Amino acid sequence: MTDATDVTVAVTGAAGYIGSRVVSELQDQHPDWTVTALDNFYLGDVREIGDVTVEHVDIRNRDRLEDALAGADVVLHLAAISGVDDCDERSDLAYEVNVQGTNNVAWCCRKSGAALAFPFSMAVLGDPQSFPITVDHPRDPMNWYGRTKLLGERAIEDFAAGAFPAHQFMISNLYGEHEIDGRTVSKGTVTNFFVGRALAGEPLTVYEPGSQSRNFVHVKDVARAYVRSAERLAEQLDAGETGVEKYEIATDEDPSVMTLAEWVAEIAREERDLDPDVDLIENPRSGETLVDTFEVDTTAAREHLGWEPEESVRASIRGLLASA
Repeated sequence: MTDATDVTVAVTGAAGYIGSRVVSELQDQHPDWTVTALDNFYLGDVREIGDVTVEHVDIRNRDRLEDALAGADVVLHLAAISGVDDCDERSDLAYEVNVQGTNNVAWCCRKSGAALAFPFSMAVLGDPQSFPITVDHPRDPMNWYGRTKLLGERAIEDFAAGAFPAHQFMISNLYGEHEIDGRTVSKGTVTNFFVGRALAGEPLTVYEPGSQSRNFVHVKDVARAYVRSAERLAEQLDAGETGVEKYEIATDEDPSVMTLAEWVAEIAREERDLDPDVDLIENPRSGETLVDTFEVDTTAAREHLGWEPEESVRASIRGLLASA
C-alpha cells in the first residue's frame, strides 16, 4: 500500500461506533497523515480520539461541510441515520442525512477532486435471490433505510464519474465493541444485545422464525477495511483514476439468529456460570429478509484492498462475557 506521508483524510460520523474506530486505526497505521474528524453528535458521543478533536459539523449544512472538507485528499463518509427502526421512525431525518447529506459530501468531492469511500449496506438488496452475495446482485430494498442507502449509492456513481475515485462498501451485520482512549464504544447490535441480556439474567429473545441467517463482521475489521480503502484511494488519486469500485466487506460467518443466541447461551454458561433461556417470539418487523443462508463473496476486498477479517463471532462473544 501507499507510503505517502502527506495525505489528509476526513471522516464523517467520526463520533460513532465505526467512525471513531476508523479514526483510531488511521492514527495507528499512518501517524504522519492528517486526520479531520466530523460529526453532528446525533448519536455518537466520542469527542476526542487520540490527539484528534471531533468537530461539530452537520453534513446537511453544505457550506459548513465544504469548509470542513477543504484540503482533504480522501473522505471516508460514515455519517448516517443507521438501522431500520430509526429510519422508519424518523423518515424525514433519514432522507435529509442519508440522501441529501450524502449528496452534499459527494458534491464537495466532485468540486475538490477528493476521493470518497461510502458504505451502502446489505440493506439495498432486500431478499437475496442467489448466493454467494456480491455487489452485482439486484437492488430491491425492503425498508426505508435500504432505500436511502440505495439512493446514496446511485448518486455517488454519478458524482464520481470522470471526477474522483470512490469506493463503495456493501457491509454485512456488525458486531463487537472497541476502546477509544480507555473508553468502551459499543452499539445495540444483535450480538451485543444477546450478551447484554445474558449478563442481566434475562432470556435471549429471538424473532420468529429464528432460522433467518445473517453475515457478521466485527467493527474492528470494518475499520481496517476503511484504512485499506484510504490507502488505495490515495494511490488512485496519484494515478488520476476516477469512478467507482465496489467491495463486499463481510466474513464466512453467517449463522442463523437462533444459532447466534445459542452460542451466547453456551459461552455464558462456560464463562460466567449463567444459564439464559432462549425464547422464540413473534417478529415485530415487516421489512427484513428471512433467508436461511447468507454467504458473501469477499474476493474483491481481499485481492484489491489486501483486506482479511481477523475477528470471529465466538471469540468476540467469549471476550465480551469474560470481561464484563
